[in-house]
Order: sequence, then structure tokens, then C-alpha cells
Amino acid sequence: MTTNFLFSYFLFLTMFLSLIIMVSMAFTPQNNFLINCGSNTNTIVSGREFVSDSNKPGSGFLSSDKSTTLTNPNPNPNSSDLYTTARVFTAVTSYSFQINKTGTHLVRLHFSPFNSQNINLGNSNFTVSVNGVSLLTNFRAGLPLVVKEFILMLDKVHFDITFDPLGNNGLAFINAIEVFSAPTDLIVDGGTKYVTFDGIQEFENISSHILEAIYRINVGGLKLTSFNDTLWRDWIPDEDYLSIKSAAKSVSTTELPNYQKGGASKEIAPDNVYMTAQEMNRGNLTINSVFNLTWGFPVDSQRGARYFVRLHFCDIVSLSLNQLYFNVYVNGLLVSKDLDLSLLTFHVLASPFYADFVVDSDSSGVLEISVGPSELSTSLRKNAILNGVEVMKIVNPASLKIWPNKKNIWVLISLIVGGLIVSCCVILVILILLKSKKKRAKKQAESSGWTPLRVYGGSSRSKSLETTHNVGRLKIPFVDLQSGTNNFDKNLIIGSGGFGIVYKAVLRDNLKVAVKRGVPGSRQGLPEFHTEITILSKIRHRHLVSLVGYCEERSEMILVYEYMEKGPLKNHLYGSNLPPLSWKQRLEICIGAARGLHYLHTGSAQGIIHRDVKSTNILLDDTNLAKVADFGLSRSGPCLSETHVSTGVKGSFGYLDPEYFRRQQLTDKSDVYSFGVVLFEVLCARPAVDPLLGREEVNLGEWAVQWQKKGLLKRIVDPRIADQIKPDSLKKYGDTAEKCLADYGVDRPTMGDVLWNLECALQLQETESVDATSIGPTVAPEIASGVGSINVDGSLSDIRTSQVFSQLVTNDGR
Repeated sequence: MTTNFLFSYFLFLTMFLSLIIMVSMAFTPQNNFLINCGSNTNTIVSGREFVSDSNKPGSGFLSSDKSTTLTNPNPNPNSSDLYTTARVFTAVTSYSFQINKTGTHLVRLHFSPFNSQNINLGNSNFTVSVNGVSLLTNFRAGLPLVVKEFILMLDKVHFDITFDPLGNNGLAFINAIEVFSAPTDLIVDGGTKYVTFDGIQEFENISSHILEAIYRINVGGLKLTSFNDTLWRDWIPDEDYLSIKSAAKSVSTTELPNYQKGGASKEIAPDNVYMTAQEMNRGNLTINSVFNLTWGFPVDSQRGARYFVRLHFCDIVSLSLNQLYFNVYVNGLLVSKDLDLSLLTFHVLASPFYADFVVDSDSSGVLEISVGPSELSTSLRKNAILNGVEVMKIVNPASLKIWPNKKNIWVLISLIVGGLIVSCCVILVILILLKSKKKRAKKQAESSGWTPLRVYGGSSRSKSLETTHNVGRLKIPFVDLQSGTNNFDKNLIIGSGGFGIVYKAVLRDNLKVAVKRGVPGSRQGLPEFHTEITILSKIRHRHLVSLVGYCEERSEMILVYEYMEKGPLKNHLYGSNLPPLSWKQRLEICIGAARGLHYLHTGSAQGIIHRDVKSTNILLDDTNLAKVADFGLSRSGPCLSETHVSTGVKGSFGYLDPEYFRRQQLTDKSDVYSFGVVLFEVLCARPAVDPLLGREEVNLGEWAVQWQKKGLLKRIVDPRIADQIKPDSLKKYGDTAEKCLADYGVDRPTMGDVLWNLECALQLQETESVDATSIGPTVAPEIASGVGSINVDGSLSDIRTSQVFSQLVTNDGR
């Protein structure tokens, strides 16, 4: 037998076995209307009963009797019984449904035109609408069969599907209708990315839009019919859409997907979609060859056309976790960089995951999806995969609305007139403001460099750096920095990063500083530059690196900080010849960093989320006092009425909160996750990610948590300090780090709780037993006053630790 025959047989056997399991676990919709249009009898199709729409007593679907039935005189013996009859309308007629429970629903309309009784249904031209919203306009059904599927939100218990024939002698027809409720997680708000050439942002309220299914692709696999899918969908192979077929290689597995709570489910896509994929076909190419796999889908090139794209992933090609890193592109734009499915699927291999995007159509009329290897991939593991694609057109208007009737037409007219009056007033105000702005612009001198930085504070009108009350005093002349760094001498370089190079300098008053210089003349890093100054000009804390000043002359971006003699914490853990820190020193450093982060989170009404917590951003002074640095990616926390900040994903690989990555919803618990990685970094003295290690050890957080859960954490402790750590101290420390790395933010402690537990770990290290008198000075007052007590394991009871430390920590920074 040939290889292709074996592959096809293998896939067929896989599908057959999985279908046996799937049928017993099929989704049961709460609302389920299946209509066999134009027939006097019910019909069973794939185990589902389609009922007759005849106007018999009690049927109650049709709104009028202005329709007739047709029977196909020459039915296709291979087609479904649904297409042997049709309901034909000569006037506007609706099918009416009473919905038991509102929510997201699927609507499928089946059209199979045929000739009967001198009527050619192929010539019919009509409009189909739901609750007054047009789904199909000037629609002509093509041969032999057209199935139109829509996903929409029904927020009313009454639901109409209306057919409106066009023309004097026009006809409309339908062969079958499906209306059934969808699973609650099929289309959810939050996490959908809107992709444009100007950037990527969150697309809000996707569930309120009507989506028309255009493509549903089983990448790397065979065709799947409705019998293969718990939502009765068809999936077609991807070969016709691959730009370069020879670049792709089909792969499959016989193992069922490892579905995880919070990831994809069987209703998102059937098992077989996740059990097949296309990967890069390396063939005879050189080991360092880099290319992308690309699929092109013809779409509407009309201006304003917008599409919802869902990509399905399941790592069935890796032998272990953290082997596969790749990039994802939509219409040539990078939408996901260094995608690590191990991180997104709760550290479980072959676990399904999907990502949603919204993209506008362009004049090319082709929607492109590409995947390609990441720079993080090693030369032996450069690969990229894709398991499935769904493309849906967003139907306008966005949400279902009822057309006004005669009773409320005057209300509508009043709203329109009122809206016009308001619009005129707004336009008048804008014209006045623009005129006033032009007059002011003539009086203001323009900067020869960048646009003056805007910061918060001062008057209600934004001011430049030079005029803001607490920032203007921070400006340092470029000549002073040039002199202090000996014209930016390379011998004075003490570090470098994404923003630029860091120099050691001495200013005129003999003040030692660190000078971070952005790339001269470049605008890259401008938002980070602005953010850093804005935040550090507003806060001051003993465990946060202080901003001495800044410079924005001559198209320069320069930040000047207090000088931290001993540099990044990372250099004292691994990768240098510096003497190792003791366990007590490491605990004190972690406590200091936790105090700084806790102040960030609680020191203002909204708080500040750092967003890039890692060992290189924790600096040490000459006494090993820890200070958190680098606030270029920081963001203000959510308002009191909010639970998160919706924002694009920023951070460092290995430290990034997986929940933040999945949902793009930032909270202070994202910092807690990153700090948990730092805690294990401090304990084990190794990088957060080390691709040179064994497969299970690449990601420090995952690897350390596995040992922690086994109760064997001591086996991976830095051998230089292993004998120094007391068991109780290690247990408290390990428990704290593990809780920080919980998959969901709600399960992680606050930074105040982390701080409390680290204090306890330090006290457990310094004494055999813990009581009120042995707790350090920052804790004893609360215990002595009867507010709380210390448990046997060193944890605090009867008190919220975040409340304790919000009082203890914030004051010492002022």
C-alpha cells in the first residue's frame, strides 16, 4: 500500500473511533428548532429530527398562508431528504419562534434550488432578515446547494426569520431551517484582538455582532461533516488555500486532545480538528532555513468589510513541553510573537487552544493567515503549526434590533431631530476650540526635538515636562551628561537593554548616577521614556529606584537614576564570578523587592502595575538593599469599578503571566506571577528560561512547581546555599512561590500577602519556633495588639495580610 493510502486509512480509523465517543457526549441545546420546510412529514437527518412546517393546527411557525410547497421531481439520490421539498413565498412571510432562554444562537438556512411546476427556484431573488436585521440582501441561491450559517445574540424571547421576495412577481424559498442555542463559551467577550496597520487593540463586545460563517477549515485533515461535529458543522480540508503546498507537511495523532478548563472545548472545534495539523515541511532544506506557512482565503474586497478570524492550535508535534515557539501573522501583520502553547494550555501537552482576531478586508480581496518559526526556537526545533481556521464575516448592523412600528415612529423621529440638534451644537463647539487653538499655537515656540512630553498633574490642561510642577526640576542639560560620562565613553558602560545603553556617570556635585541613553534620533521607546518619567516623578519609596532627572535635547532620550553599586540581582545569582549571596541575604532582597512592588500596587487610588518584574529589574546598592527598577512598561491599575486593565501584552519571556497573555487583561496579579518566577530564580540560581537544559527543565517556573508539589524542592536548590536553609523556612518560601504561579490570578496572593509570607520565612530561618515575641519589628505591633496571631507554619490568621502591610510598608517609603 502507498504512503498516501496508509495515511488516509489511518485518519479514517481515527475519526471513526473518536466519533463513537463523541456521539455519546453530544451537545444538547436548550433551544432547538429544526424545520423541514415545505414537507408534510418529519425527517431524520444524522440523528436529528426536522419537523414539518405545514400549517397544521399547533404547528405555529408561519406568520401567513401566502406560501406554497414544491416537491423536487428529480431529487439527487445522494442528497439529504431535506432538499426534496421547499417552502415558496410570494409575499413577505416570517417563521416565528418562541425562545426559552436568550443568549448566543446558531441559525442555518438551507437552500437547494430546483425546477418544479414551471417554477425555477434558481431564478428567485429575495432578502432574508431576522428581527428586522438583514442577513441576506438580493440573494440568489446557487446550485446545487447553499447553506448559510449565522451566529447571533438573541436577547428577546420572540424571534422571526422573514423572507421578502423582490420584484413584481418575485419568489423566495427555503428548504430547511436550524435555530438552536450555542454553548456559552462559543463566542465570548474579552481577548479578541482587532488587527490594523496602526497596531493591535482589544475588540469589544464581539458577542453582540452577527457573524456569518464563510470558511471552516480542518487544517492538515480530511473533510468533517455535521455528523463529526457536536454543533453539526462542516469542516473542509485546507489544501486549496495553501499558498505553497510543498512547504507544509500534514501531521496527525491517535490520542484524543487534552482539554483543559479555560481552554478550547469539544464545542469550540471537534476532536479531529485538534488531532490533525500542518507543520513546516523541512524536507531536504538546510537546518537553518526559515520560512512561513501561508493560507489565503478569498473575501469581499469592498471597503468596510470586516471579518472575525478564529485560529485553532494544539501541539501534537512536540515530544515534551516548551519545544515549540512560533509567530502568527494575519494579513502580514504580526499578531502573536513567540507563541508558546505550553504556556497557554496550563502546561499540558496536546491541549487545544484558540485565538480570536478581527481584521478589515483590503483591496486584495484575500485574507492571509501565516505561521512561522520564532527567534526563540533552536535550529533543531524550528517549526510552526496550525490545526484549524474559521473565518466569519461581521454582518452590519452589529446587533439585533426590532424595526419601529407605527406606535413608536414618532419617538424615532424625535430622537433623530434631537440627535441633529446635538450634533450641530457639538460641531459649533469644535470649530470654536479649533480657532482658539490656532491662536495659541502662534504664541508657542515649537521644540526642535520631540513633541514635549505630557504628564499628569498640574492644571486640567496637559503641560510639557518643562512646565509641570514636579517634573520640570528634573531636567538635566545634555552637556552635563556628556561631561559626566566622558562623552559616553564605552569603558563606562554598565549595562544595556531594549531601551538603550546604561553608563556610569558622576555629575557636577559628585553625585554618582546611572545614565540610560536611548538610541539617538530614534523615536523607538518614546512611550516607555514618557511612562518612566511620569511614574517616577509621582512616587518615592525606599525600595524603588529613584529618578534623578531626564534629558530630551537634541533628539535625545536620556533617563538618569540613582546609582546602584552592585547592579542587577541576576548578576549575583548566576552568570558572573561574584561571590554567592547567603540565604538570609536572598530573603532580605526578596522582601525589599516585595515591599517596593506592594507600594506600587497600593500607594495610590488606582495603583501601578509594573508589568516587567524580573531579576534584571531588581537592583542592589552597596549594602544589598533591593530596589525595583525600569518602569517603562508600567500601567495604572484598574479603577474601583473595574477588575482589570485591557491592554496589549508586554513583558519578558519566562516571566509573563499566562492569564494576561490569553485574555490581554492586566491586573496586579500579573506582577505577582512574575515575582513568583523571581523567587524560584533566587532559590535555584538559574535563568527563567534556559533552552540548553533538558526538555522538562527549560521553563523554571513549571519545573520548580513540579518539584514543589512533590515535596522535593530542596533537590533543586542552589547547592551553594542548600545547607544554610532551614526546612521550615524553605517550606514557607516554596509554598509562597507556588501560589504566585497559580494559573488564574484569582488564586494568587496579593503582593502584601507575599511580603508577609517572606517575612515569616525569614523569621523561621532565624529561629526554631515562632511566636509574637520572635516576630520582627514590622510585625510584632499587630500581633501584640491582638489583631492577629501566627499559626504553627508561620502564616497569619484572623487578619488580612494585605491590610497589615498596606500600613506597614507604604509609610517607610515616604
